[in-house]
Amino acid sequence: MNQLLFIVFIGIGATAVTDLWGIVRKTLLGIPPPNYGMVGRWIAHMAHGQFRHDSIAASSPRRAEHFIGWVAHYLIGTAFAALLIGIWGESWIDNPTIGPALVVGIGTVAAPFLLMQPGMGAGFAASRTKDPTAARLQSLITHTVFGFGLFVSGWATQITQSL
Repeated sequence: MNQLLFIVFIGIGATAVTDLWGIVRKTLLGIPPPNYGMVGRWIAHMAHGQFRHDSIAASSPRRAEHFIGWVAHYLIGTAFAALLIGIWGESWIDNPTIGPALVVGIGTVAAPFLLMQPGMGAGFAASRTKDPTAARLQSLITHTVFGFGLFVSGWATQITQSL
């Protein structure tokens, strides 16, 4: 299987595992999944030169923001899969292991902490949220689940490639 296809499969797979976690988390803990419409709103405002908001929820809605947010969510997951392969290379494709997947998955928590949350008005590492510690913990857990999803998706893709 070519490397780009592998990256797309594991990126989509890992992102889907993360979305499944969001459903489980809501069912078990009553914590709603992320609203990717707000991510889409943030991205859509960027096209008009606005990169930071006091509150993305209070910013004006944008056309197709939910679609934009969901597409961005899966593209970002795929970009993080490319980062994994970029760092660990073909050897990880041939033999997916959990260590590198978790390192990348957990490392990706930097994106919301340093970029998305400040840009959307939640502050650095969710510092402006109602309960920053809980928000940070949920982000860390979700990105750890994403790392696990990278491993599972890499392993599943490897198995199907050998069939």
